[in-house]
This record gives sequence, structure tokens and C-alpha cells, in this order.
Amino acid sequence: MLPPFHVLSLVLALPIPVAPTQFPFQQPNNASPSPITLYLRHLHVTGTAARRVLFADVPPEPRSPHAADVDSDPRRPYTLDTVLQTTHRPSSLAAHAHARKAAVRLGKGLHHDTAGELTWEEDVIAGPDVTSRETLVMLAKMTSNAYLYPDEDEWYDLEGKWNVSYPFGWEEDADGLRGHVFVSADNKTVAISVKGTSAGFFGGSGPTAPKDKTNDNLLFSCCCAKVGFSWTPVCGCWAGGWTCDRNCVEESLWTDDSFYPVGADLYNNISYMYPDANIWIIGHSLGGALASLLGVTFGAPVVAFESPGEKMAAGRLHLPSPPSTQHVTHVYHTADPVPMGTCTGVLSSCAIAGFAFESRCHLGKTILYDTVRKLNWSVSIRSHPIEVVIDMLEEKHNWDSEPDDGDEMESATGAASKHMRSEQKYKKSDEGKSHLPVPIAEPEEDCVECYKWEYGDFLDPGNW
Repeated sequence: MLPPFHVLSLVLALPIPVAPTQFPFQQPNNASPSPITLYLRHLHVTGTAARRVLFADVPPEPRSPHAADVDSDPRRPYTLDTVLQTTHRPSSLAAHAHARKAAVRLGKGLHHDTAGELTWEEDVIAGPDVTSRETLVMLAKMTSNAYLYPDEDEWYDLEGKWNVSYPFGWEEDADGLRGHVFVSADNKTVAISVKGTSAGFFGGSGPTAPKDKTNDNLLFSCCCAKVGFSWTPVCGCWAGGWTCDRNCVEESLWTDDSFYPVGADLYNNISYMYPDANIWIIGHSLGGALASLLGVTFGAPVVAFESPGEKMAAGRLHLPSPPSTQHVTHVYHTADPVPMGTCTGVLSSCAIAGFAFESRCHLGKTILYDTVRKLNWSVSIRSHPIEVVIDMLEEKHNWDSEPDDGDEMESATGAASKHMRSEQKYKKSDEGKSHLPVPIAEPEEDCVECYKWEYGDFLDPGNW
């Protein structure tokens, strides 16, 4: 039973900009590599229909009537390790929008060299330390809580249970993005968490589930989720056989149901509220992919857990390519077929549930946990939920062992072999043995996806 609305201290609706220049571009000035303490400050909901961004403030006082009970204080601070990161931000949001529109007209995607078309400003800021297992655990728990009613049993205690129970974001018409906003005491660091897919298939539910599924199939399928003859595609771009209309599938990512422009609205509003802050973005699954796309757009540090490959979607969105995307970090394991790009085919568990997770290439760098080899896990969609990842991260495994040269990995674990065989730097334990609590983050190279498909101008725009 949810408590009455008197716990809701504020709901703020900021108008969505009609032009990118309405919001000042973020100019952060926090470049300290020291640990950063964050507090839960807001809940956020962004609708796809009304295109409004709503925020609910988390009250600063403890929810418990026993004020001395520190563990019950929803605003109890917790600390994350940071490192200095180099990011590249467009000179202005207006310039970024202009460059993207030019890329659409010229048919250029993410891989096109945008030098001379858009000026990128290099900046060094404090971002999350992805070599710290404790930091990854905390970030994963922050993303997990965005899925749940705050009073559900699965809610993770982040050094003090700030699970003030709101129905905010769970109304029947709340069909867009949902998550939390964490802010440091000096307002210089903000972390946005974005919820992933809510579906019984992944152990979740809620009013966003239908549009979550639509966006999964728009962003991560080769062609509108045209998996088999019995499927109803999410867009009309299939041109028969293994052909897909390129312009059509790109336009489909800008419909009213699409989450990327809604996510950009969310970022713009938060950067307006905290103009001097470094903004981080974190998420799981669909939320992780959206976090990455937004991080590439705005130059924000990103940590994405178990995200499907979003590199293809970035190209279809014609996002201008920054000089580097190393501020984006993906974290996933080899037993999860969704980020590995192996939950494909009409008989796959994903397809049976109506999901076409056909992409497999990621932006930035990847921390790949070889759970198939190291922990003897079986490849299964049941390993996709964020709770599985949290349990894996909390166990202190040593990830420094390389696979045997004679033992070849099949499909789902092929990428792991490449990562784990690469030269690694190890931390030394107290016993003097090599110990690696977190695998080395590396870029994915020579990644290929949707190789069977041919993209071109196959359809009349009137038939999309």
C-alpha cells in the first residue's frame, strides 16, 4: 500500500525547448579526481506524448519517525570513486543539431568524419572510476532501483534506505522514461539513472512496458523487428527478402514513441537546473543504450550495464561523431545473450517474447566479464536482469586468468576470448599474486552486425 501524496514535496514541469539554444550549454568546472558524495535529489519521468519532463523532489528529512535511525534516512550520503576523464562536447547544442541535420541530408552516420562541420571542445572532468568494483556495484544498484516501486522488497539499500514510496512515474499514462537524479551537496556533480525495459520477460512490469518494447525493437533490430513472416514490424521499412529502406528505418527513430529525443529533453532540463555540474548518465539494458547515446551527444560520462549494442542506432540517428567515445563504458557478461548479440532467430527466447535484439556492437569501451568460462554459467536470457549483475559484482572473483589457447569459444563467448586474451595489467594482492577485481575496459574492434541485410532506397516515402 503506497503512502499518501503528502510525502511528495514538489513536482516541477519544465517546458521542452522548441530550439536547442533555449538551454545554456553545460560548462562544468568540477575536475577533481577525489571521491564524490552524492544524494538522491529527484525522481524523473519524461513522457513521449506530451513531451514534458517532470521532477519530484525527495524530501531531505528521514522518512522514519525515528530521526536518530540513520539507516532509514533517504538522504544519507554515499561516496563513489572518481578518475579524471577526457570528454568531447559540441560547441553548442544548436551547432550539434545543425550538424546532425546536415548529416541526414548527406546520408552520413556516426562513422563519418565530422571535422570541419562541428567544433568539439575537449574537457577533462571527474567521472566514475570503472576500475573500482565497489563503484560499479553502487552504480548498478542505483540503476536497479529505477525499475521498482520504492517499497518493493527488491529495493537495494544504498548506505541508507532512501526508499520514500511515491507512485510518481507509475501512473497509467506514465509511458516514457523513468529514473532518479543524484546530486552532490555543492551541485557540481549530477548522476542520472535511466530505467531499462519493464517487462515480465525480464522480471519487471509497469506502464512503460509497451513503449519500452517498441523502442527495443526500433533501436536494436536490423529492420523494424522483421524477424519472421508472422511478426508485425514496428515500422514499415522492410522491402522484401533481406532488404530494408535506409531512410525509412532512420526516420523511425524520430517518431512520437522514440525515447532518444525524449532523453535529450531530460538531459537539457537537468543541465538547465544544474548549469555548472558535471553530468553522468547510468542505465541498464535499454536504459544503458539510451545513456550511451545521450553521453555521445552531450559528452557526459556513461556507465551502461547489459546494454544491447547501440552503435548501429547511433549511426541511424546520424549523431555527429566526437573525436573519442572513451567516456562511455559498457559493463556486461558473456552469459547474457542480449549485449552479446546472440539472442536472435525466430526460435530464440527473445523472439518468442517478441523482442528482436539483433545488434551487438557497442560504442566506447567494454568491461566484459567472462562468466561462461570463469564461473561456468550457461548462456541464458535469465542472466540479463540487473540483479544478476549486482550479485556477480558483489562476489570478489579474480578476473585475471586468460582462457586456454586450445579452447575456442562459440558464438556467445567469441567476443570474450578476444578481450580476455589481450594484454592486461594486474593488481597485486597481499599475497603477491596477480589479481584483477574488474576486467580491463577495452574498445570493441572488428564488430559486425546485420551482415545479411542490404540497406538502400527501396521504398517510396509515401509507403513507409
